[in-house]
Amino acid sequence: MASEITYAEVKFKNASPTAAVEVPPETKKHERHPQKYPQWLPWLISLLLLLVCIALVITLLVAPSSHRRDQPTALQQNFMEWQCVLAVPQDKDQGWTCCPKGWRHFQKSCYYVSDGMMSWVESVQNCTGMGSHLVVINSKAEQVFLSEELRQSPGDNYYIGLSAEKVGQWHWVDQTALNVTAAFWRKDEPSNKDDQKCVVIHRTSERPNNWNDVKCGRHHRICEAAAVTV
Repeated sequence: MASEITYAEVKFKNASPTAAVEVPPETKKHERHPQKYPQWLPWLISLLLLLVCIALVITLLVAPSSHRRDQPTALQQNFMEWQCVLAVPQDKDQGWTCCPKGWRHFQKSCYYVSDGMMSWVESVQNCTGMGSHLVVINSKAEQVFLSEELRQSPGDNYYIGLSAEKVGQWHWVDQTALNVTAAFWRKDEPSNKDDQKCVVIHRTSERPNNWNDVKCGRHHRICEAAAVTV
């Protein structure tokens, strides 16, 4: 402020009397008292801009994921009636686990055990059309659960999602290879014959080792889908 006053004094000292008279009062007043913004104003503007940027980033990151959670799954689009069970207490974000009415629930999956029979190709299409797939068995616990569920079922053979394009090269319907540590073949199975490239659970065989490779004809099926959490 002192430097500005000194500058003004020098300027008017060197100016002619006529020039000093001709200067409008408003101009003099403006020059003697220049308008100043508060020193904190630029900091406030910077802070507001920073907050706006943070809000935009949060919106871009959070909103799409929330939108995806709100989208119904293919399974939800196919069924109107659901049965729900309370999830484990540790899972605080999701309180209920739901499956379509008539499906069996285990861990994070829902299972459909068919009454009718279809070929392998028809079975794959049928499960897909319901928003699911032929069951992929990943653990002994899952295998034991399914074997127990089939005890009261009417059929003998139930397709699972395991097949071979070439003899002995077994793959699940999700394109993962068979894990030999989680394989549950019957004794002396698989036969590995060229005309037996589909796999079923044989209901009456000793549990849990009850898989059998068979011809891809008409059998019952087990479909699987991820359970819906709400």
